[in-house]
Amino acid sequence: MSEKKKFALVTGGSRGIGKAICLQLAMDTEYKILINYKENASAAQETLNEIEKIGGSAEIIQFNVGDNKDVQNKLDQWHETNKDAIIEVIVNNAGITKDGLFMWMKPEDWNNVINTSLNGFFNVTNHLIQKLLVHKYGRIINMVSVSGLKGTPGQVNYSAAKGGIIAGTKALAQEIAKRNITVNAVAPGFIKTDMTGDLDEKELKKMIPMNRFGDAGEVAHLVSFLASKKSSYITGEVININGGIYS
Repeated sequence: MSEKKKFALVTGGSRGIGKAICLQLAMDTEYKILINYKENASAAQETLNEIEKIGGSAEIIQFNVGDNKDVQNKLDQWHETNKDAIIEVIVNNAGITKDGLFMWMKPEDWNNVINTSLNGFFNVTNHLIQKLLVHKYGRIINMVSVSGLKGTPGQVNYSAAKGGIIAGTKALAQEIAKRNITVNAVAPGFIKTDMTGDLDEKELKKMIPMNRFGDAGEVAHLVSFLASKKSSYITGEVININGGIYS
């Protein structure tokens, strides 16, 4: 049997932490990177170009992680055209925020955040898991947040979504550990990205023992380690990367 081509899928891989993860995996591993995006095609293309510039290899796949049918259709089409391929690493990174006080929160702001983060984790991982179980090897890495661990006021929806993924990570890790598949979560604190661009960095830095925001590249190094064979005895863990803000 010919050796399968091995891929690492990063959802929401076109910008921010997702983009940094795509680049780091391309640098550190032999994987071909599958860059998922929902709407921003030009950002996804830019990530692809940067990966090729550093000598890596990548493809783009468009789907909305929150739409189960879309996820299934696009991944099935992809497998149809890549019959000799296996997605060995899944990085569930896609997520959105719709912040606001719970008292005033609209149902759509609750549902959209839960749908993208929590249901997105289910839709993508559930559809790919059977192939990993047959393959008897895999790495599932879920991007969560300090909000999912300690809760953040004004982010009840986001905290609930990320907290749900944390619990799911621990449960799934136990189900599939015998098959050599690890499931871990990475919980960033304040990281410099588009998503944190509107925050008052000067004020928030005072809360952080390291007195600075993190860099997306720092998060990407951790994800790259968890995606490698070096992390083979770590599973069901939530690893904080937050400059000491929650320790």
